[in-house]
Amino acid sequence: MKLEEEIKKSVELLKKGKIILYPTDTIWGIGCDATNVNAVERIYKLKGRNEDKGLIVLIDNVDKLETYLEKVPPIAYDLISHSKSPLTIVYPGAKNLAKNIIAKDGTIAIRVVHGKYSGATIKQFGKPIASTSANFSDQPTAKTFDHVEDGIKNGVDYVVTAFRNTVHSAKASTIIKVEGDGSFSVIRP
Repeated sequence: MKLEEEIKKSVELLKKGKIILYPTDTIWGIGCDATNVNAVERIYKLKGRNEDKGLIVLIDNVDKLETYLEKVPPIAYDLISHSKSPLTIVYPGAKNLAKNIIAKDGTIAIRVVHGKYSGATIKQFGKPIASTSANFSDQPTAKTFDHVEDGIKNGVDYVVTAFRNTVHSAKASTIIKVEGDGSFSVIRP
């Protein structure tokens, strides 16, 4: 299937509240509409993951941060623009997202992604994608498509065919937590 067709199919399914197995800008992930409570719940159930462990929200443009955060700490723009690798930032004051994706303390982890599949899909979808690594909770992260367990592949509504033989990154993104006052700390290097 051509990449454009793959993106179109993924967007159609995301709009219907379906969950997909897809290549992110780092590792393979499980994703859904980040504003759809039921779709987010399905991801937690598939992974066997406690809702206290949040999911990451993927957006395609830094300008969209303001749509999903009460206030964007100015340091976030500097961190994103200077990052040499995929960077997820945990922000205070989440809004306009499924309530079960927002942490109890009101924080949300967001990563701005680019890329031929993930960035383009999010742009066409017009909403953020809730994302998590394509593995069962407390199991090793699947570094490539071939490492994704059959139970995950069979538990999603659609498995993207693009980039199955490509490794975008051998590790998940760096995670930094930013506070409202502009201070920040590294959670995962």
